[in-house]
Amino acid sequence: MKALQDADEVIVPVVALGELYAGFAMGSHTRKNERELREFLASPSVRVQDVDLSVAERYGAVVKAMRLQGIPIPTNDLWIAACALEAGARILSLDAHFEKVPGMHPVPL
Repeated sequence: MKALQDADEVIVPVVALGELYAGFAMGSHTRKNERELREFLASPSVRVQDVDLSVAERYGAVVKAMRLQGIPIPTNDLWIAACALEAGARILSLDAHFEKVPGMHPVPL
């Protein structure tokens, strides 16, 4: 994927990793997918972003903004948005609802 190849740094929220591992566990290629993910995460340009106090505060603001707009977004995606906003990063996603999060500028896949 060109956007990933061109990036100086790729930030992967730990919440997104949880979603990937859940998908792997329910799939038929668990070990292969986990191996490929470990290889990807081992790249020096990839950083896993944990949820910390700053991200939690950002999450609260994102939840409030989305509720005020009346736009429902899955909880994990709210956490992912909070991670991206806190890191000042753009998000790569097929989920169009990220476009509705204030301050987010998703990169289409």
